[in-house]
Amino acid sequence: MDITIHSTFLPHNDAEAAIGFYRDVLGFEVRNDVGYQDMRWITVGPVGQPAINIVLSPPAVDPGVTEEERATIVEMMAKGTYGMLVLASEDLDGDFAKIAEHGVEIVEEPTEQPYGARDCSLRDPAGNMIKIQQTR
Repeated sequence: MDITIHSTFLPHNDAEAAIGFYRDVLGFEVRNDVGYQDMRWITVGPVGQPAINIVLSPPAVDPGVTEEERATIVEMMAKGTYGMLVLASEDLDGDFAKIAEHGVEIVEEPTEQPYGARDCSLRDPAGNMIKIQQTR
């Protein structure tokens, strides 16, 4: 089998802030921006890697989600415990320094982790945890 990752979804609660973070802070390209009523689905991805997509979507838009579940999702997003993305960098310290210049919420500076990776953690505007690991 030859199965690859094509898309992953992260919730957003402010389309313009999400675009600003993924495009202007992380350097990703905006590939698609689709609106329906008052909602927007924005597809971003790393430049030069067109097969890898992150779809930033409105939270809990599935019609099967109850109002109680929707409220829980929004609460978890606010605490940063709902969505997570792990990225990789060949120059973690250099990339972290550039990202930190934008005043984003830093959770942890580049650190050697007990599980064998060296990484940092930050949050996107919706509260999603973004980890960036040093490639070895």
